[in-house]
Amino acid sequence: MEAWLEGLPRLIADTFRRWHVTLDGDPMTGYTALVLPVRDADGVRRACKFSFVEGDNAGEIATLQRWRGRGAVELLRADPRRGVLLLEWLGASLHGRWDAEEAARSIAALYPLLHRRAAPQLPDGHAFVRAWLDDLAALGRRAPAPPQFVDWALRAGRALAAEPGTHVVHGDLHYLNVLERDGEPVAIDPKGFNADPCYEPAPLLWNRWDDLVASGDVGGAIRDRFYAIVDTAGLDERRARDWVVVRCMINVAWQAAPDAVAGGGLRDPREWLTRNVTIAKAMQGIETS
Repeated sequence: MEAWLEGLPRLIADTFRRWHVTLDGDPMTGYTALVLPVRDADGVRRACKFSFVEGDNAGEIATLQRWRGRGAVELLRADPRRGVLLLEWLGASLHGRWDAEEAARSIAALYPLLHRRAAPQLPDGHAFVRAWLDDLAALGRRAPAPPQFVDWALRAGRALAAEPGTHVVHGDLHYLNVLERDGEPVAIDPKGFNADPCYEPAPLLWNRWDDLVASGDVGGAIRDRFYAIVDTAGLDERRARDWVVVRCMINVAWQAAPDAVAGGGLRDPREWLTRNVTIAKAMQGIETS
């Protein structure tokens, strides 16, 4: 990452020169990417994204190419070797807009558009999961979560991820990663790998947390949002429930690493751990047939 950051100014300058774009606004930053508003040679506003490419986001460009702007941001140009993308310019995200449950339903309605049959050029997300579960198992009773949830995640996750993923998934689809195009939601920033479609819902549960807290019944509100997602997308409730627990406990394992920073955009690691354990606990109340 440090070497990538050091080379970023030169990469930006070279990309602007080759693609004939000019800066047109303030930069937007994420954990592993920089997005610059630009104008192309015709004066049309675009988004130029510079990504630090690592294992679980290496499929971003190939995934966007596969989606071709259907339910997702349109990829106009790319330099896969250097992780640079030129994208259409979109409107605001759904993070602070719409009722949270309504927004969750709108995002879940994108799943059928995005979950295409597995693409051979994409990484197998289930291989990532198996490695992450090995890290969780290595913590043993040192994992900062109740043992019953860790055991649930290990048992269910190994079964769910035993075979290669069957569909292209976004991998991090939540309110900040859905923007508007002419009033319709479209996905941005996919991790991009093959997995079980039921892998997808978890980020919608650990984001817009304040809306859940404001309900006065966090567990019940989590379950209501969960049901809204799976009902809208037509997902298998049992598999989706188990994947939520798996992903929450993987978050716990990551947070337990010595050099970890708080996930979920939080400053306090304890708050992030509590959030993931609370979600896993809420999944105990999901009734499946």
